[in-house]
Parts: sequence; structure tokens; C-alpha cells
Amino acid sequence: MINYSKARANTNIALIKYWGKRDEALLLPMNSSLSMTLDRYFTETEVYVDPFLSNDQIVINQNTIDANSHQNLVRFLNLVREMSGNPYFAKVESINHVPTAAGFASSASGYAALALAASTAYGLKLTPKELSILARRGSGSASRSIFGGFVLWHRGQLLNGEDSYSKSLIDNVYEWPIEVISAVVSTDKKSISSRMGMKQTVETSPLYKGWLESVDGDIMRAIHAIKAKDFTSLGEVVEHNALKMHATMISAWPSVIYFTSGTLEIINLVQRMRQEGIEAYFTIDAGPNVKILCQKTETEKVKNALIQLSAVQSVEICGIGKGATLIE
Repeated sequence: MINYSKARANTNIALIKYWGKRDEALLLPMNSSLSMTLDRYFTETEVYVDPFLSNDQIVINQNTIDANSHQNLVRFLNLVREMSGNPYFAKVESINHVPTAAGFASSASGYAALALAASTAYGLKLTPKELSILARRGSGSASRSIFGGFVLWHRGQLLNGEDSYSKSLIDNVYEWPIEVISAVVSTDKKSISSRMGMKQTVETSPLYKGWLESVDGDIMRAIHAIKAKDFTSLGEVVEHNALKMHATMISAWPSVIYFTSGTLEIINLVQRMRQEGIEAYFTIDAGPNVKILCQKTETEKVKNALIQLSAVQSVEICGIGKGATLIE
């Protein structure tokens, strides 16, 4: 008998970043983080558990993938099999509705959808907390994509990672008219991966200790702003947190610099717009592309200003999205 399940999960953007892992194997972060789940970009994944399969079969965006080249996916399925006690292999079919040119990573939505679909197909009935822990084993940020709205990912203290999970902050957030504009300045492969950039920063940056000591304060300020629906306070701490994270990278040895001239051009534009009365704030992950946080009343003004910049290749707009769901 073939067991089947299909799930959808949206991608997310970290507003208060995590940078650095305390355990590479379990994907445990050095600090807690806070994100916003997005509404436009998502992954849909189908899992068929088939007793007649002799190995896992993986199809991504309608292309059959050699399982040997995607060992992380196989390891993740092995983890689900171990949890369920069901040894059968699976066929996984996944479609990413997260275009590369949008500037959003698909690993969060990908592993969140896989965690929900695979755990269901293998007969596991996980709580949202347990599902978040499982998704984290595939991609740290996937822990956050299990939930909708604004999401807090706890760093945790335990060595086994059982207290490192995400949770939704407030329920009535979807009425808050906040949007994220992604301004893409490059789709080239990064010269140094996020994983290596984290490791290099943790091991060599003289500013990293200060980062760890200040992040919890940023999270508390962000949570207070979200609960009060205080956009100004949220934008200020989000922007400051991103610059602090990049400061730790720049001070690493050798320096990890993801900014390009286009990145700086957008930073200057956003700061100039605020001086002119258009309230917007930027955040930047481990790469050159910039995300701008604004309220819907300002979205068109910000978008129109961005597309005038020669460095901007594309602009995408997202609102607040919901958590991972099963699809009948």
C-alpha cells in the first residue's frame, strides 16, 4: 500500500538574524532569531511512501535528481524513517514557486513542506513544535516556515536540540499592512557560502561576542514593536540588526563582504527616502540583495524609486504569509 501526502509551505525572511551555528550537524543556532513568513513564494511537495521502491526517488521542478547528489534530502528522509519505524523508501516530487531571481531562498519553504508531507506520509502525527524541530534538521530557517506571520526561533540550550524550535508570535497579524520589497542586484553564486561565512565569522570576528550579547535585546524590541503594531520601532531595530550582522562579517579574518555597489546604492536610497518622509527600512541577508520593509501605503513609492536604479535587476513584493499546510 502506498501512503501519500502533499504539503505547502511559504518562504520567510529573517528580521532579526541568526548568524553562526553552535552545532553543524543538528543545525543549532548561536542565537535566537525572528522572521516574517511571506505570502507569494512557496514550495509544494508530494511524498509517496512505496514498499516496492528500492531507493528514494527525488523529482524537483519536474527534473529527476540523482539521490547521490542530494544526500541532505536522503539523510532527512532517513531521519523521518527512523522516527516512524517505517523502513520503506519514498518518491518525493517538489515544485518550488520561489524564483531564483526573486532574491528569496527556497530552502526554508522546501524543507518545511517536506517535513510536513513526509512526516504525514510516514504516519507521524507531530505537533507544530515537533514539526518545527524536524524541519530545522533540513534547514535552520525551515523551522520558522512551519508557522505564519511573525515567528520566533528559540536558540535553545540542550545539546540534542530538543528546545530549539520556532513558534508564532501573535494571531491577528494579517491585518497589519506590512510588505517586503526584494530588490535584486545580483543572481550570481556567492563567492563564499553562508555556511562558510558563518564559520569564519564565529571563529575570527572580534565583534562577534558583541553580536551575541545584543541580539536578545533586538528580539525583545522587535516583539514589543510587533505586538504594539509600531512600524517605526520595528523598522529601526530590523535595519540596525542587519547592519550589526554584516559588521561582524566584515571584521572577520579574512573579511566576508557580501555588499556590492548596488547594495550600497539601495541603502543610500532608503535612507534618503526616510529623510523625504517615505518610511521604509532595509534588511540584508548573507548576500548582496536588499529587502525593504514598508507599509502598503508606501509600497508603490518605494518600488518606483528602486526601479530607477541601474543596479536593480528586479523587484518583487510580498505580504505576510501563513504557515505550512496539508493539501488534500
